[in-house]
Amino acid sequence: MLIRPRTRVAAVAAVAAAALALTACGSGSTDTSSSGKSDNGAGSKAVAQGGDDFSKAADETAKMGTTAKAGQFPRTVTHAMGKTKLDKKPTRVVVLDVGELDNVVSLGVKPVGYAPTEGDDGIPSYLKKDAGSPKNVGTINALNMEAIANLHPDLILGSELRAAKLYPQLSKIAPTVFSIRPGFTWKQNYLLNASALDETAKAKANLAAYDKNVERLGADVKKANGGKAPTVTMLRYMPDRIRLYAKASFIGTILDDAGIPRPENQQINDLATEISPEKIDSADADWIFTGVYGDANKTKRASAEDNPLWKNLKAVKDGQAKDVPDETWYLGLGVTAADQVLKDLRANLVK
Repeated sequence: MLIRPRTRVAAVAAVAAAALALTACGSGSTDTSSSGKSDNGAGSKAVAQGGDDFSKAADETAKMGTTAKAGQFPRTVTHAMGKTKLDKKPTRVVVLDVGELDNVVSLGVKPVGYAPTEGDDGIPSYLKKDAGSPKNVGTINALNMEAIANLHPDLILGSELRAAKLYPQLSKIAPTVFSIRPGFTWKQNYLLNASALDETAKAKANLAAYDKNVERLGADVKKANGGKAPTVTMLRYMPDRIRLYAKASFIGTILDDAGIPRPENQQINDLATEISPEKIDSADADWIFTGVYGDANKTKRASAEDNPLWKNLKAVKDGQAKDVPDETWYLGLGVTAADQVLKDLRANLVK
């Protein structure tokens, strides 16, 4: 939706006046676990098993963006909710998820507002150095519309999955650009966000650096392991489920890029497969990298790893079951997090 500058002030005032009612309604996101928390593509089954729309999200997002040349404004950006016109290069950006936060920070932009995941304090530690001091605008599943309006942004970045129902209100506050969804689409989302910020060249350079880094890692992993990369399981404990992450996930794309194989039960074009503590032997692999979402005591980690089946897993017996930072490996949805994951993989798999 295009709102001319002289009418946008009135629109912002109207949105702010209705903010309490809107905030009470929440963002309308479907990506919420039964714990009341969201985790960037790891919440409800609807997200894990998304059907055709889910599988096509990366290809569809790749078609989005702008035909404007570098430095050219006004520009029109095509995105998941339609087309948005930007009259000038944005300087006051609000981001509605950690993926967009990673994206803009990696492009040298310090956002004025940010919506963290439920239960988090705010800026992920790996981004704190460069993110500045963005104001809290609620959480990804309960956006505070008044807080967003009060920041007077000139660009809002988010996703259809998270906040489709609030797009009309958000677009009255500022030009708003939405990807389809967070997660395995992280590279395409990055280029979409960059097109709105007029930073496409920088984004492409960062992705090219990632590509070289991941290719080098893959070669070094094979060399360090007798010419054959070891299998890797991505295990994550959550308050209401245990997941083995599959191909259509952020971490899944990184492992695929590096040529690091997965056990057969994780070679599916989906976000993850879910198991019970009694089926923990389904995690069997040469290496197991474990993340924990939130408080480990509120998950079934203890019962899963007290199981004799766990103790008999190859990775456990070989000392190759390691904890990894959840905020980068599972919650991280951008090139900065991906680079951190590559460093961790190298530290473990290249000896």
